[in-house]
Amino acid sequence: MILKRSRATNPSRRHRLDINYREVLTPRAKGAKRLRVMFKNHAGRNHSGKVTMRHQGGGHKQLYRVIDFKRDKKDIPAKVSSIEYDPNRSSFIALLIYIDGAKRYILAPQGLAVGQVVMSGPKAPMRPGNALPLNRIPVGTPVHNLEVTPGKGGQLCRSAGNSAILQSKDKFAVVKLPSGEVRQLPLPAYATIGVVSNPDHQNISLGKAGRKRHLGIRPTVRGTAQHPDSHPHGGGEGRSGIGRPSPLSPWGKKTLGKKTRRPKKYSNKYIYGKKQ
Repeated sequence: MILKRSRATNPSRRHRLDINYREVLTPRAKGAKRLRVMFKNHAGRNHSGKVTMRHQGGGHKQLYRVIDFKRDKKDIPAKVSSIEYDPNRSSFIALLIYIDGAKRYILAPQGLAVGQVVMSGPKAPMRPGNALPLNRIPVGTPVHNLEVTPGKGGQLCRSAGNSAILQSKDKFAVVKLPSGEVRQLPLPAYATIGVVSNPDHQNISLGKAGRKRHLGIRPTVRGTAQHPDSHPHGGGEGRSGIGRPSPLSPWGKKTLGKKTRRPKKYSNKYIYGKKQ
């Protein structure tokens, strides 16, 4: 994929680095209006109005694209109608039109092109974009959109450029995730063949603070720059450091070295280990 560097006509464009979407995306297909629904901006607040996710708010209006993570239209071929941009995720999405007339969006894998035919089911061929149960996928195949619970829909490896490697199959399927974690998954769980599209997403340089605000991301202020009532690192005369043996979160919890995963989490028995 080719990255596009802007001409330095002003300071904000000097370091801007974007994906050349004209080479990747295709015109949006008509007839998929029902798959795009209103997306209300909650600005990181819950139903009580309290901030539960910091640094969110504002941004451009967005329509949510309903993605088919379950791939439950089995053994029905579908044609790729378009490859589109999705403002709600880092990867591209593909619009499928099934032979029965149904339209659905899926995560677009690398190499998927308009006009190709994809399918879901145990008898689907081994091609990027096809979804199969793990017991039908050969060992060593890169997969994405993996189900943790069969029938629930894909939950793992859904962001741009990600994929997991199927390492072995016995009573469970053993997969290696992008984090290096090796874990067991049920054999009937579905996964999609291939690597998620848009691997150059990590190389994008926004160039200016305003583009961050367009994405709905508000400023993040250092703890040492805040008032002592607002953050444990705050206060002091001048740049006095954090004034503590180790860094703390805004709520006084340790942020370095403390394990946050529950020691008795139910899925621990399915995890082999993590690459060091």
